[in-house]
Amino acid sequence: MAKRISNMNQLQKALIPAMTGVVDVLAERVYETLNHFLQEYYNSYSPVYYRRQYDFLRSAVKVEPKVKGNRVVASVYIDTDYMDDYYDATGEEVASWANQGLHGGTIEGSNTPHVWDDTVKNTVENGELLKLAVDYLRNKGISVSQR
Repeated sequence: MAKRISNMNQLQKALIPAMTGVVDVLAERVYETLNHFLQEYYNSYSPVYYRRQYDFLRSAVKVEPKVKGNRVVASVYIDTDYMDDYYDATGEEVASWANQGLHGGTIEGSNTPHVWDDTVKNTVENGELLKLAVDYLRNKGISVSQR
């Protein structure tokens, strides 16, 4: 059933559920992709000198979408504070090294991903998120054209 919209406030109110849904779908895809590359990072190296804690593997966080004014926002990130058990390294250092394809700051694994950069390349830069957004909105009955 079509809705009659006669002002911007009504338009915003009508679009918020669709925008919340699309933001959730996009954040979930980024979260899944980040977790994929975290697992690939772990698979690329078997430590000889230490026992893994697996904190970095479990450090991905997805924050559910929230309406803030006339926007809907969500976050996906690596919780560097979660990695407080590392000997001689901060969580920020571990995440930074992983994004350089390094284990322990100096060791390259075999086919080690650059965790965050590869996540961005495989969601944002390749157009996947745009395609997901367009498909989601079309499925909700919102006419969308791509240029």
